[in-house]
Amino acid sequence: MVNMERFAAIDFETANGKRSSVCSVGIAIVEDGKIIDNLYSLIRPRPHYYTSWTTAIHHLTYKDTMDAPEFPEVWEGIAPHIDGLPLVAHNSVFDESCLKAAFQMHDLAYPKYRFHCTCRLARKFYPFLFNHKLNTVSEYCGYPLLNHHHALADAEACAHIAIRIMEEQSVEELESLYTK
Repeated sequence: MVNMERFAAIDFETANGKRSSVCSVGIAIVEDGKIIDNLYSLIRPRPHYYTSWTTAIHHLTYKDTMDAPEFPEVWEGIAPHIDGLPLVAHNSVFDESCLKAAFQMHDLAYPKYRFHCTCRLARKFYPFLFNHKLNTVSEYCGYPLLNHHHALADAEACAHIAIRIMEEQSVEELESLYTK
């Protein structure tokens, strides 16, 4: 992650073990080190069933998303807000795979979004933390995560982590992670 003046932090929650089963999305848009906008939506997942372990994590159920829009409609509203922006996620492998799976599930062409990972950065720059989970790193960065596993709260926490890391690290240090 280079010193980005504008980016979008993103987080997905899923209904079950299928990455395509995104049931909520949160986005925090950052400009000049501040969150300037956010977006949140429930999504009717595909396949539309919930496992007890996912519901235990995020507390969303079938009834919560029964009347929610499907992914294409939700993404149509989101896409203009993040067009051309780098995306940042905590454990970006998960969130990027969810996004790709949702695009594939709905037979949509996947744009070439560029993801950066705050978890990876936290492991590099904060190796002394006892773990690198979102809530732990967020707390260390001065942003208590009060509603963990709510997609918008998680996206905002991720944004704060990215902002803090960019404030503390040189552009050269950050660029070196992506040129190896």
